Amino acid sequence: MKLNSEQAVPLYQQLKNGLLHEILSGSWKPGQKIPTEAELSRQYHVSRITVRRAIEELCMENYLSRHQGKGTFVRYHKIQRKLIHTLMSFSRSCKANGMVCGTKCLLKKRILLDQETADEMGWFPGDEVIFTQRIRFADDVPIMLENNYFPGDRFAFLLDEALDGSLFDLLSEKYHIQVTSSKESYVDVVRANGIIAKQLQVSIGEPLFFLFTKNYDQDGRLVHMGKQYILGERYRFYLDDMES
Repeated sequence: MKLNSEQAVPLYQQLKNGLLHEILSGSWKPGQKIPTEAELSRQYHVSRITVRRAIEELCMENYLSRHQGKGTFVRYHKIQRKLIHTLMSFSRSCKANGMVCGTKCLLKKRILLDQETADEMGWFPGDEVIFTQRIRFADDVPIMLENNYFPGDRFAFLLDEALDGSLFDLLSEKYHIQVTSSKESYVDVVRANGIIAKQLQVSIGEPLFFLFTKNYDQDGRLVHMGKQYILGERYRFYLDDMES
């Protein structure tokens, strides 16, 4: 790419368009560190002020992101999901965004509820549940740490399942359990502690969405309570405009 100071288009805009082409064409991959301002300045024979303005605009438009002390990186494409669609499975969210979903099951076991979790489920301490923990991937990148609590007497069959795909599809197609409603769902913003950071392969303190939900079947019976930790950098909850 050659920049031309005699064109009507400002140099920073020419540079910005060229850098954007590198991103959209796939020459620069998501998560890749781009050359420094000094390197780009030498490469394109423009001032660092010109380079900085081009990069700042690409950051504002969410194509690049700056990380203090580390450099500037190509941003990952975010998974889009309507805030009201808490029943949309992660697998379907990935598919809707043109990504390949992957799953790694870390734990599946019987546990006895502690006081806090029992209160959240509306059950009693000491009640038995099936606890599952999975890492969910989009295009091989870990996006979500999924923790689910299922009524123990009804969902013991999960201990014999691989749990390496869509949970909703498994329940529907094999066990005729349709997840049809969600109650008491909310989203908080938290930061990754040491354990979660290791599982999601991010730094301690990384911003995360915390999604809490209770999902129910076609008969109004609890299917599971979920506590999901989702990478804020790779996920976006949004609302459609509503008529007043």
